[in-house]
Amino acid sequence: MILKPQKGPQEQFLATRADIAIYGGAAGGGKTYALLLEPLRHMNVEGYSATIFRKNATQITIDGGLLDESMQIYGLLRSAVYKASPKPHWTFNGKARVSFMHIDGDSDLPKWQGSQICFLGFDELCHFSEVQFFYMLSRNRSTCGVKPYVRATCNPDVDSWVAKFITWWIDQETGYPIPERSGVLRYFCRDNAKVNWGDSPEELSKKYGVKPELCKSVTFIASSIYDNKILLERDPSYLANLHGLSLVERERLLKGNWKIRPAAGFYFKRLKVGEILPAIPADIVRWVRAWDLAATVSSEDKDSACTAGVLMGKRENGRIFIADVINVRENGADVRQLILNTARSDNALCGNVIVRIPQDPGQAGKDQAQSFVRMLGGFRVSVALESGNKVTRAEPFSSQWLVGNVDVKEAEWNDDYFRQLENFPTGKLKDMVDASANAYLELENEKPAFGFSF
Repeated sequence: MILKPQKGPQEQFLATRADIAIYGGAAGGGKTYALLLEPLRHMNVEGYSATIFRKNATQITIDGGLLDESMQIYGLLRSAVYKASPKPHWTFNGKARVSFMHIDGDSDLPKWQGSQICFLGFDELCHFSEVQFFYMLSRNRSTCGVKPYVRATCNPDVDSWVAKFITWWIDQETGYPIPERSGVLRYFCRDNAKVNWGDSPEELSKKYGVKPELCKSVTFIASSIYDNKILLERDPSYLANLHGLSLVERERLLKGNWKIRPAAGFYFKRLKVGEILPAIPADIVRWVRAWDLAATVSSEDKDSACTAGVLMGKRENGRIFIADVINVRENGADVRQLILNTARSDNALCGNVIVRIPQDPGQAGKDQAQSFVRMLGGFRVSVALESGNKVTRAEPFSSQWLVGNVDVKEAEWNDDYFRQLENFPTGKLKDMVDASANAYLELENEKPAFGFSF
């Protein structure tokens, strides 16, 4: 078994002499594999230490995560020994060490005071703050004989500090990496948190009076799934998964666009609706009514949040059908009665409809959810903890919408519904979008909702 990078960007990443190399900018380019492969060149160096960071511990141990990938690589080496305590780490020939750690916030930084890390690795650099990165850069030191260096991977994030840091390598009009600049070294010095750039240490020294040895070299190496021939051969469906993303996520993760932002019309377009049907199809195999509950009510304020309920079905052919949308401003007691009455009418019309109720974080959200479950005794109820931002939750439903896989029943509420979807996520009101997104997530959850438990 020979462990080596693939030809192209991955090989370029492992060959660069930059002090700091940032690799990726799209999904599927073999970023984590390259990051794990890098320390092996020094596995016989006494005292060599490498630490690869993720944002949180779950990202290290999750199925297919950093630890699993390391098992696929390091587990092939006779010299490699893995230990889970006191922290997940590998040792090689009793000399070099590779550890996996997390930095969940700036408050984690003081625990690294006094540390010496020869190789700093950041898996998904955009998940870390600029403060965290540059503080840990101060820990990038060693006496093992290997010059300290940093390697990082990332996916595009227009709002991250990384997007600003690698500006020179990105076309600021299109958002795509500039091919001829990929892998080119530049140099920077940092003064009071301001990063100054130049083409050489001498240029920086002349401009800013800094000693050349205080300058760091940096490069950005762009890659995408098309550079990962092995993945395309072993799992060609992954490319289809990326093509099935919403426009914004497809631009980011498939094409490596660093300038794309969520905007009205990116997630839902009226012209992308499959069909407007006059009646409910006879081949619905699963029904759900998902609710999005307004936190406060002001019947006089047309901009205040509404309570929305979307009745959605999944057909035998896999298409999605939206049969009914409720969008009202009512007080708490009236909302509860509305949900109960709607559950009764939905079951009478469609039979065996799951009622999905959102649960806000905290004890108050749990108490509210429990009260709805008690009220809906005898109905199939699903309670889902709201997590992630609205855009992330809407993306799976958006993907179905944009490929024309969603049909809608002809009704008076159509215009208001389409208008809110088209304005997402920049529009002020998102209640019907949230309810639709949650309904779709419930439809794709094949576990039957016979009842409820916390």
